[in-house]
Amino acid sequence: MNAPPVRERSPIRWLHANLFSTWYNSALSAAFALLLGFVAYRGLRFVFVTGRWEIIRRNLTLLLIGLFPRDESWRVWAALFLVTVGVAAAAGALRKRALVDTADELAPASPARRTADTLRRAAPLVLLVVTLFSLRPEPLAAVLVAALVAVAFVSWRAGVSLPARRVRIVVAAGVALMLGALLLLSAFGGVGWDRWGGLLLTMFLAVAGILFSFPIGVLLAIGRRSRLPVVRAVCTGYIELIRGVPLITLLFMAFFVIGFLLPPGTGRPSAVTRALIAFVMFTSAYIAEIVRGGLQSVPHTQTEAALAVGLQPIPTLRLIVLPQALRSVIPALVGQFISLFKDTSLVVAIGLTELLRVAQVLTSQGDFRGQQLQAETLIFASFVYWVGSYTMSRESQRLEQRLGVGTR
Repeated sequence: MNAPPVRERSPIRWLHANLFSTWYNSALSAAFALLLGFVAYRGLRFVFVTGRWEIIRRNLTLLLIGLFPRDESWRVWAALFLVTVGVAAAAGALRKRALVDTADELAPASPARRTADTLRRAAPLVLLVVTLFSLRPEPLAAVLVAALVAVAFVSWRAGVSLPARRVRIVVAAGVALMLGALLLLSAFGGVGWDRWGGLLLTMFLAVAGILFSFPIGVLLAIGRRSRLPVVRAVCTGYIELIRGVPLITLLFMAFFVIGFLLPPGTGRPSAVTRALIAFVMFTSAYIAEIVRGGLQSVPHTQTEAALAVGLQPIPTLRLIVLPQALRSVIPALVGQFISLFKDTSLVVAIGLTELLRVAQVLTSQGDFRGQQLQAETLIFASFVYWVGSYTMSRESQRLEQRLGVGTR
């Protein structure tokens, strides 16, 4: 017997059932609506009417690249193109592999749906770009951004068109291009890390911290579950020690102590390098615990079945256990990456001028001193942090839906 069709509720019925079902629900809904309306009105009025954004407009380059020499800014654009090609091609290849692996489970999406999904995913970044151009429109920058979008699309299509068996080569090439972008910025007559600042330094610390801390955290999680007592004790001791120390303490220790631990005659690493070491040490310990929870969630029968068919312990861990463990902890991993991205603002304690520090320094300039413009600068910095955090969160949710986390 077929079930009766479910009739969709109209918006008015939904509002009545969820917000105005009783007199006190109606009163609370009306009160919160007034409160939200007032907050939205004040916020929009500040952004579009009363906010004095001249301080951001005149210092936009300083906020984006800090003290990076202006005559070397072409290196930043060239690095952006290299990163765009690498990331877009790798994303296209990974999507091709995902479509091949789930061909029997997922129906192909229509072109209109794919376009809408792409626009929704890119909305925060588009909003950021529009905001930057509204503050200081520059025709050359607009042309370069359009070229970046075109290059990203062509690279993504190239990655999708390649055979699925080539995905590892494409991903390796993407990583190589990212390393090439780093060398282009800092080597071959480039600009050293100590002269970086603003959003450029923030993004470097966040991306490098994620890339280094993730594999170290995975190895620590595996080592903590090792049957070798020495390996297990060392990994456990490291994880518990680092997780018991505040990040700001690790930053100070890295800044003051690392130089004393190096052999005599060895040059002291730069402040950026020491900050990156602290971030990697801190984040890898937390990632290790997250991954260890995922490893514990994989049933022992999976390992037993793999060993029964002749797989060795290392291939079993790499092909059977670890993929399932990482799949189940994607939300926690991305949450830790978002925390790392925001925690980069703490490097101000050791004298680095990342995005938030630049935003704070702007109000002490001669033309803006004493004008109480802290709200404008902090709102701009907060907006940039929100765009990065929200983009990572949305991509995490999209990856969870594609992998069926929580549903299969």
